[in-house]
Amino acid sequence: MSFITILLIAVVALLAGMEGILDEFQFHQPIVACTLIGLVSGYLEEGIILGGSLQMIALGWANIGAAVAPDAALASVASAIIMVKGLGGATDAQTVIDSAIAVAIPLSVAGLFLTMVCRTLAIPIVHFMDAAAEKGNFRGIETWQIIAILMQGVRIAIPAVALCYIPAEAVQAALEAMPAWLADGMSIGGGMVAGVFVLAAPVAILAATSVGVASHLKNKQLRREKERLYKEALKKHDAIIKAMKADADADKERLDYLQSLNILLQQAIKDLRHDLGFTA
Repeated sequence: MSFITILLIAVVALLAGMEGILDEFQFHQPIVACTLIGLVSGYLEEGIILGGSLQMIALGWANIGAAVAPDAALASVASAIIMVKGLGGATDAQTVIDSAIAVAIPLSVAGLFLTMVCRTLAIPIVHFMDAAAEKGNFRGIETWQIIAILMQGVRIAIPAVALCYIPAEAVQAALEAMPAWLADGMSIGGGMVAGVFVLAAPVAILAATSVGVASHLKNKQLRREKERLYKEALKKHDAIIKAMKADADADKERLDYLQSLNILLQQAIKDLRHDLGFTA
């Protein structure tokens, strides 16, 4: 692997690590990171296949509350480099890709450790930014912010460069030394990744349709209830008008009470008429 290729891979890894936090240009997504590494290393087609397969897995990864999802950036970059190293040998290309997919899962979990280290180191950086803010030092705030983001990129770039310097022969020998049952299992597992998504797609479509139908029925039921309330409000309004005319000689307190009720009913009728789309 040439120096230029390693440099370009390091740039891709740096962008993937930073985008794992920024989440703006999606460089950390497997389909993007693996494709770019395949492009700079001369294995574009294989990179797209690997990235697409890993993307199917990563669709279910998400940060929920304090639970941090597996590190898609490290998994994508490292598995793509391993794939590139392995494709130079006599091992079948599909077997190499399937092996890279299998390796990506433990790598994504291992990446959580690096993420925790970086986030722990980011705590004092926040205090440095607070100190700069107290002094009105905007340049200092920006500098520490850039350092923190670059730190997230370096956590992927350093392992990526280290993998690039592992001899290709060692990776190829490890792949060729794999027993047939393990290679076949990885091949089947790699094929199941897309298969599971295809099987899950009808379920997702059915769920979305059910939600849409339930929402439609709920809206229809809500409209019927609003129409009922609208009719009741009109009846109450008419009854209050009649009561005010009949009790014209009543005391001021009762007339004020009826008038306040009438104002509230008029506003309710106006709101219901607007919700129901009545023009008059």
